[in-house]
Amino acid sequence: MKTDAGITAIKGMRDLLPEDTAWFERLEGHAREIFALYNFDEIRTPVLEPAELFARAVGEETDIVGKEMYTFADRDGAMLTLRPEATASAVRAYIEHRLWERPGLTRLFYQGPMFRRERPQKGRYRQFYQIGAEVLGGDAPWIDFELLAMLRMLLERCGIEGAELVLNSVGCANDRPRYHAALREALAPRLPQMCADYQRRAQTNPLRVLDCKVPADQPIIAALPSILDYLDDRCREHFAELRRLLDGAGISYRLDPRMVRGLDYYTSTAFEFLHGALGAQNALLGGGRYDGLAQSLGAPANVGGGIGFALGEDRFVMAMQAAAGGTGQPPGPRALVVPITAAQLPPALALAERLRRGGVRVEMAPPDRKIGRSLELAAKLGAEAALLLGADEVREQRVTWKRLASGEQEKLDETALAARLGAGRSA
Repeated sequence: MKTDAGITAIKGMRDLLPEDTAWFERLEGHAREIFALYNFDEIRTPVLEPAELFARAVGEETDIVGKEMYTFADRDGAMLTLRPEATASAVRAYIEHRLWERPGLTRLFYQGPMFRRERPQKGRYRQFYQIGAEVLGGDAPWIDFELLAMLRMLLERCGIEGAELVLNSVGCANDRPRYHAALREALAPRLPQMCADYQRRAQTNPLRVLDCKVPADQPIIAALPSILDYLDDRCREHFAELRRLLDGAGISYRLDPRMVRGLDYYTSTAFEFLHGALGAQNALLGGGRYDGLAQSLGAPANVGGGIGFALGEDRFVMAMQAAAGGTGQPPGPRALVVPITAAQLPPALALAERLRRGGVRVEMAPPDRKIGRSLELAAKLGAEAALLLGADEVREQRVTWKRLASGEQEKLDETALAARLGAGRSA
């Protein structure tokens, strides 16, 4: 957008500066490590998808499809949407490429930008970044357990303590009609007191009423029937077995029969991890089971169900920063290479290149600069040392190592320098 200050980012979208991306990379690195332990493989799907995909998968009555998607007509008239979430895309790819024909369960993870035109607020943006994972091809309770155990490990790896697992079962196609009928009956005398949007939802999809965030409507919602009283035998046993597995592993959780998540494809298990560091909007991540989604998008009837989760990196990073005691700064170079004059620039550049190839992060100082100014630059960059190259050092094939913290210095040959900096290891 253009202002008096020039062109700026679009409302609700932001630049991730180096101090931000350092945290995002840390989270993404931890996630990749944990996913690998559970045998997940990465999938990368297009940012643009047919609009019909999300209408069919996410649900016409959801806020995402009804209010928040960026949808437009392509030149050939096709309606395209910037993906607002990635589960539908992952399941579409699973079907299109017949991944169910591969042996065992299909375990996929993804990371990338999503787009929703919702009201910008702290930690929520119109272009935001998600990490998520899907397990496709099975519906056993132990699969749900493994996903939740993996997420607990991810939280621990990221230094986030005290996150609360909230659990529910949202039923399935067999028991939903009875529960919908009970909701409509309980809501009928209270509908005039509710906002217009949820009056409409009470008729079209009453389960969506439970997702209402309007404060004035909460006493009405609290008095509604519990979905746990309407589960069929299969859903009830699935949920009971999942709880037994969690209890046996010592994974604590809180039951919340009002928690339904915001997407229509969820069935059976639904969950969120909550954390106080995020304020009133305290969901760190969430997900659930979506048996039947693959069939609704064209998969054969014998293809198994699925379960997955997604976390918003923007908000998750806020919790990581709170746990670490602040936002921090991006990592600086281990050392600043300082050519004393322009004559030492070529060997200084060559030294810097060899160190980088050895895994050491270094920065170059401009030549013909006063040494005092170069040392100031090294300190501002957060470097451990300055590596000084003058005529004597080049002739002796050595480098003067000057430690910034103490001011001590010594001449080192390149082998000793590499050992000092830990060349050959990731810096």
